[in-house]
Order: sequence, then structure tokens, then C-alpha cells
Amino acid sequence: MREVALDHLFPLQRELDERIAERHGSSYGKTMRERLLAFLVELGEFANETRCFKFWSLKGPSPKERILEEYADGLHFLLSLGAGLGVESYSHSFREEGNSLTEQILLCYSLAGELVEEGEEGMDPRKYALLFSSYLNLLPILGYEFEEAEESYMRKREENFRRQEEGY
Repeated sequence: MREVALDHLFPLQRELDERIAERHGSSYGKTMRERLLAFLVELGEFANETRCFKFWSLKGPSPKERILEEYADGLHFLLSLGAGLGVESYSHSFREEGNSLTEQILLCYSLAGELVEEGEEGMDPRKYALLFSSYLNLLPILGYEFEEAEESYMRKREENFRRQEEGY
């Protein structure tokens, strides 16, 4: 069982979030539910690229780089949600949960739904941690290393900064 620390990613995400907040007059408090919805949309886009649920099709998954790009989009919003909850430190131990890719994606949807149930009172950091761990556990199912996802996150982060400068 391999453990990774993600502590260094939260300040990087906060820096991007602050740039966006400054340009768009937003804040964590005003946009937590939108960030959660954005994560769910990105999770769906990730699932679509893996094609894991398309039992009716013989076409294989998208190229690895495309799947990692969609994964990184979801990672951005999960880190952003964590930053909004005040998370500064997070470690994860990868483990085989025995789930198929489809089952693991559905688990992520289910756990995200539990965050929604928190309503206006706020989101429970413990439920957030369960969601984050479940999302990270998608990587070994795909046979991907965390470092590959992190590299994709960093590329997308740079692109997101550029997009903000260009008025995206």
C-alpha cells in the first residue's frame, strides 16, 4: 500500500482560486455548491473518456493523456472544495478496493451526493475526505500512477491561469 501526501497541492489550488475570485467577484462561501456540481460534471466527462460504462460499444477508451486530463479537471475541483473547507493537509494510502472502474465512479457520485445533503450548513470535512480518497482510488484501477495525475494537474493549472489572463 503506497501513501502520497497532497499537502503541496492545496496552496497551488488556492492561488488559482484566488485569481478566479478576484477576477469574478466570487468566494468559497458563495460557490461551494457550484464547485461540487463542477466536480460532478468533470467526473462524468472522465467516465465518458474511459468508456467503462459503454457496454453497447466496441470502441475502446480514449488515449491515456485525454483520460488524465479529465481526471485532472476533477482533481482541480476536489482540491478547490477542500480549500474552501479549510483543508491544508491530506495524505492518501492507495489500496485496491476490488471495485470495477464503473463501481468506483458510482461510489464517487454517491459520496458527492452525501456532501450535497449537507445543504446550507456546510459540507462535512470527513465526507469530503471519503470522496477525495475514492476519487484517488480510481488511479490504480486504471493502472495509473499518482505522479501522472499530478503532472496532468500541473499542466491544466498553468492552462487555467492562462485562460484567466485571456478572459475565459
